[in-house]
Amino acid sequence: MKEPYKKVDFLWEQKTWPELEAYLKKVDTVILPCGAIEQHGPHLPVDIDYFDANYMAYKVAEACEEPRPLVLPPIPFGVSYHHEDFKGTLSVTNEALSKFVYDLGMSLAKNGVKKIIILNGHGDNAPTLSYAAQMINRDAKIFVCVDTGETSDVDLLNLIDTPNDAHAGEIETSTSLALRPEMVQMDKAVNETLTFGSTFLDFDDERSVSWYVRTNKISESGIMGDATKASAEKGEKMWEIMIRNMVAFVESIKNTPLDDLYQKRY
Repeated sequence: MKEPYKKVDFLWEQKTWPELEAYLKKVDTVILPCGAIEQHGPHLPVDIDYFDANYMAYKVAEACEEPRPLVLPPIPFGVSYHHEDFKGTLSVTNEALSKFVYDLGMSLAKNGVKKIIILNGHGDNAPTLSYAAQMINRDAKIFVCVDTGETSDVDLLNLIDTPNDAHAGEIETSTSLALRPEMVQMDKAVNETLTFGSTFLDFDDERSVSWYVRTNKISESGIMGDATKASAEKGEKMWEIMIRNMVAFVESIKNTPLDDLYQKRY
C-alpha cells in the first residue's frame, strides 16, 4: 500500500498544520476509512475489514486527479457484537462509534472540510455510521455520506457463484488472495453457504429486509458463504471494479460545489 515513512501528499496525518491549511483551500473533501477487527472464519485474519477499508481509501485517493481528496487515519474498531462468540473479535457499541464519528466530523467541519465520504469496510457499521452522518449534517451543515459497497456490490455479485455471500466467503477470500495470499489459509477454508426460510431474509435479494442475528446461530465456522470458490483472479477483478467505481464517485463529489450536490442550480 505504501512504503514505511514515505511521505504521501494526500494523507492527513503526514502534513503539518500550515500544509493542511493550504491544502484545504484547494480541496474540501476527505475520505474516512472505517473497519472492524473481527473473526473472518478459520482461514482469514481478523483485520480484513480494517485492512481493506484502509487499502481502498488509499488506492482511491491515489487514483484521483489532483488535488486529491485527503485520507484520514482509519478507524479500526466497529460494531461486531454478533461475532463475539468467535475469539479475536473486538467490538464497540453503536453509541461509542457514532459519537466518535460525530465528534470527528464536527472537528473536520471546523477545519473547513465541506464533504466527508465515510468508506465503510464492515457492513454492520452501516446503520451506526449513517446515524452519525445524519447528525453531522444536521449540526455542521456539510455533506456526509456512507459507502458500504453500494457503488460496486451489484457488479461483484456477477463475479461469484455463491448466494448470500455475506462474510469471509467467496468475495472476501478472493480479495484477500489478490492482495495478501500469505495471510490466507485456503486449506482451512470451508463452504457454509446460507439458505433461509424466506427470500426476504436473503442478504443479496433486492427485496430483502435488514435483520440481525448472532453469527454462531447460522454458521459453525464464522464463514457466511463459500470460501472454497475464491481465487486471486476473481479478487483482482473485484479490486479493479471497486476502485474504479469509487474513484468516479469521489471525483464527482469533490468536483461539485456543495450547494450543487443537493440540487443543480442554473
